Amino acid sequence: MFSKFFYTCKSKGLNITLSEWLTLQEALDKGLCEGSLTQFYYVARMILVKSETDFDKFDMAFEECFKAVQHETEVGAQMLRWLDKSDMMELAHEEARDHLNKMEGEAQQIDKDDVEETFKQRLKDQDSEHNGGSYWIGTMGKTSFGNMGGNVGGVRVGGKTGYQSAFSVVGARKYRDFRDDKVIDNRQFQLALRRLRQFSTKLDIPKTELDINGTIDKTCNNGGYLQIVMEKPRKNAVKLLLLMDSGGTMIPYTNLLNDLFQAVHKSNHYKDVKTYYFHNCIYSKLYKTPECENGDWVDTEWLFRNVDSDYKVIIVGDAAMAPEELYSTTGNYRGPNGGLSGYEWLQLMKRHYKKIVWMNPKMAPGHAPWREAETAVKNLFPMYKLTVKGLNEAMYKLMSNK
Repeated sequence: MFSKFFYTCKSKGLNITLSEWLTLQEALDKGLCEGSLTQFYYVARMILVKSETDFDKFDMAFEECFKAVQHETEVGAQMLRWLDKSDMMELAHEEARDHLNKMEGEAQQIDKDDVEETFKQRLKDQDSEHNGGSYWIGTMGKTSFGNMGGNVGGVRVGGKTGYQSAFSVVGARKYRDFRDDKVIDNRQFQLALRRLRQFSTKLDIPKTELDINGTIDKTCNNGGYLQIVMEKPRKNAVKLLLLMDSGGTMIPYTNLLNDLFQAVHKSNHYKDVKTYYFHNCIYSKLYKTPECENGDWVDTEWLFRNVDSDYKVIIVGDAAMAPEELYSTTGNYRGPNGGLSGYEWLQLMKRHYKKIVWMNPKMAPGHAPWREAETAVKNLFPMYKLTVKGLNEAMYKLMSNK
């Protein structure tokens, strides 16, 4: 039963076992959905979805399979496309503000049942896009349904929240931000970086923490007279080297790199953190600042001599350099090569540091022949996409014993 729904869920990336699918069939057989599509949605999601990161995938599969039998207040993909005017939101708010101020006192007088009944009828009748006006479901109008309009209260359909006065919202993908394959923000960086922990009491620091078990043992052995035992605190012994590509094709990811930088340096539990920058590929110099200005750098060979091989290394870049930038001994047009190609410098990095990963904000799937440099880098280092899932996988790789 509902075999199409099963395969659609799988195609969206949901990991559904046969046991879970049979449990859903049993729930249907026992009448737990009560003949309601809405009830079926919640029962199916409860049984089939294991994590909130998959809620959005489930919603997309559900909409794809059951759009022809939607609830009478549910909207289809075509309607949502008509209503997608997010780039006009700010302008609409400016134009609607005066109208909104005049209507603030009327919000309490709206009959919710009347609005919802009218909304159902418009859904059945409407066959085209509408912007403005006071009758159809649309944008920037005066009706009680749509989005970006000047009406207080009503039903928001798609779009983004504006005045937060709607008593109902339909057509919104509420769980889009829960996905683990989206590009991450500062908070998610910090959560993922917590996996990069390796506690030790062997550090040369004073004994400042109470050793409860030691105190109990010493006190018992001392005839019951209290004898305090102190110990060194357990500190994260991980040392981290962060190397980030800056400028050029990485400019669209500037905010993302800044979030990563802030997250790393706010995670003050690392034993040591060092950050350097490069442009396109690592050559004989590493820059001290993201501006990558000539002269404001350190020698890469100095790095090898002074930053021990036990540092765990995260390289962040799109690996979008031209083949000659990677393979030619004169491929670095921003500074010196030091007699080696970029590829040879990367090989030296791999030889010196045993734990190293490459994070890519726009990694192509598999080995894309049209991205020769990226493929070459993938063959040197474990490469992960700069998403929540990718960063978690990279942290596990850095902490693994292999």
